[in-house]
Amino acid sequence: MKFTIDRNTFVTALNNVQRAISTKTTIPVLTGVKIAVTHDSIILTGSDSTLSIEMVLNADDKNNLTIEETGALVLPANFLNAIVRKLPEDELTLSVTNDLQAVITSGKATFELIGTPGSEYPRLPEIDSKATFNIPGDLFARVINYTLVSVSTQEIRPIFTGIHFEIGHDELKAVSTDSHRLSQRIVPLDSPEDLKDEIFEINIPGRSLSELTRLIDDSDNVEMMVTDNQVLFKIGSVYLYSRLLEGNYPNTDNLLPTSWNSMIQIEADEILRSIERALIMSHQGKNNVVKLEISEDGVVLSGKSDEVGVVTENLNVSDHQGDDLSISFNPDYMRQALQTFGAQEVVIQFQNPIKQFIILPTEEADQDTFHRLQLITPIRTLTA
Repeated sequence: MKFTIDRNTFVTALNNVQRAISTKTTIPVLTGVKIAVTHDSIILTGSDSTLSIEMVLNADDKNNLTIEETGALVLPANFLNAIVRKLPEDELTLSVTNDLQAVITSGKATFELIGTPGSEYPRLPEIDSKATFNIPGDLFARVINYTLVSVSTQEIRPIFTGIHFEIGHDELKAVSTDSHRLSQRIVPLDSPEDLKDEIFEINIPGRSLSELTRLIDDSDNVEMMVTDNQVLFKIGSVYLYSRLLEGNYPNTDNLLPTSWNSMIQIEADEILRSIERALIMSHQGKNNVVKLEISEDGVVLSGKSDEVGVVTENLNVSDHQGDDLSISFNPDYMRQALQTFGAQEVVIQFQNPIKQFIILPTEEADQDTFHRLQLITPIRTLTA
């Protein structure tokens, strides 16, 4: 095979597909990038067998791509990327000899890389979609980033390492939990006419969705195609394949409180800055804990380290109501939850010192359905 292409275009494509490659794979060929050259395009593929990213570059003036010979080869991803980045000219030529040696030239520089036959690379799944949905890229990225904060990093319960989606009745609902906290986001979504009365429930790995957000531009439209055990996202010329997590996601609606006994109303970035100041002390202690106290005199946030000292801050709240309360929580969980709200005002509703509390946008505080919600389980201490 042989082709010539704009170097920056090739670097961008390599960066995109390399996101799917894991250095921990036990399959040697998956440490490489597959380059397949057809008569009118080149297709780059990276995969770790769970997540696969494919990018198609067409032979046109935009990509400055000229194809002379077709073929397929797998080249080591790290070396290929490093080489292409350092080439001296804006254009490169890649050709393959009969002994599977790739020759990369640019200006006066020439590199030779030993490759693996493209036929040894695992085939990507053929998506025979049961359902296809079109989602605005900026909206989908916000939904993912809002719920990624509560995805579990522990493999003890694999189902919690992903985000649970319910799609149907012109609505998309995303939920994640690691059993200590929970995130929920509900947005309107136009369902295809033949799927208006159906609900699809799928569990997508958090890593796959995290990589997807890096590929989405605000102006993009994301096409999501769902099958029994795979999902395919199409964003322009980029295709992201992901296996779905097996198992039934628990009914998290039962965890959401329907009433509160204490509440505060405050700007999200106001309490976020206070939390970050309290972290200076809480991260130094044996127990990473911050305390919030509500009384008729006001609202006080404090962090403590027996080895270093104490920080206490009176919060500038818009409103606080209900019973007096002293509650302790993980400040890192609280910080990550508050960051999803940006600069808007939020309401934090509490039941008691040992039950989960929720954070909501102020305008949704009195609604029956939680369209944007972060839930955190408090930490039991001797004083809270």
